[in-house]
Amino acid sequence: MGVRDEILQQPDVVARLLDRGDAIDRVARAVSAAALDHVVIAARGSSDHAAIYAQYLFGVRLRIPVALAAPSIVTLYGVEPRFGRSLVIGISQSGASPDVVGVVDAARRQGAPTIAITNEPGSPLAAAAEHVIDLGAGPERAVAATKTYTAELVAIARLVAAIGGEEDKALRDVPVSLARALEAEDGARDAARAHSRMRMCSVLGRGFEYATTREWALKLKELARVVADPYSAADFRHGPLALVEPGFAVLAVATSGAVAADLIALLRQIRDEFDADLVVLSDRPDVRAYGQHSIALPGDLPDHLAPIVSIVPAQLFAYHLTLARGIDPDAPRHISKVTRTT
Repeated sequence: MGVRDEILQQPDVVARLLDRGDAIDRVARAVSAAALDHVVIAARGSSDHAAIYAQYLFGVRLRIPVALAAPSIVTLYGVEPRFGRSLVIGISQSGASPDVVGVVDAARRQGAPTIAITNEPGSPLAAAAEHVIDLGAGPERAVAATKTYTAELVAIARLVAAIGGEEDKALRDVPVSLARALEAEDGARDAARAHSRMRMCSVLGRGFEYATTREWALKLKELARVVADPYSAADFRHGPLALVEPGFAVLAVATSGAVAADLIALLRQIRDEFDADLVVLSDRPDVRAYGQHSIALPGDLPDHLAPIVSIVPAQLFAYHLTLARGIDPDAPRHISKVTRTT
């Protein structure tokens, strides 16, 4: 089974996870009993991008600030931060990375509530945490994470809703929206083939979609071997805009929501002033029109859930770009499925 097979599994994986959502609700009730001032999340790779999504979701939906842990403080410097009134979450598809486990283990020793979000309920991370959310995505054999990433986002969305004491009814629509997102494969393939000679690009997004920006860039690096720099649209204006010139490739995630107007203004500037090569991923036809190439997204989810779906055509773009560049997407060089960092 290859990476494309696992991309196509995502509607079913998410549907199964939502069917088992009561288990996430029980975890939420348990941690809600503690007085929480903030959340600390330890993660690496794709899971770190899920943590960025959580940073926005906890902040916007619950007004709880989220810090991303620096695990080497624990594992290399031998110092345990004072977690105090924190909820500490470790996110890892394998649950095997010692540095992520170290943060959760330290927090639990201090009496902080801890959660492991993992696809391996028998992993060291799961053993270290007080509570475990099992993604249940089935074996992910491809090196590049796809279905476990979207499952992590769904688990976080369900957890945040339950901690807030509400049912996020729009979550029920996510599997159908994921299936619709898979219908964008032809557009993703066409855009990818047109960029088969691309060696570098910038990837832009903002708000909830900043996580998508980071994850899309990672897939381009590990699969297609493209130097892809992800930026918040706001940060891009603070210097990296100087990179843009005629023909320079800019990939943008520009979905509807609170940040749309700002991102559209930047895309207009990039197109009109710099004549860059734009690929636009959006649910809005008027926004897609800014791109020399575009990929359509379903627009039937609120913006806080859109990243669960928008990453799917981005995964397909990366997959088809890899093929177009004559590279095997199921054999990325120099990396393995489980990475154990300390």
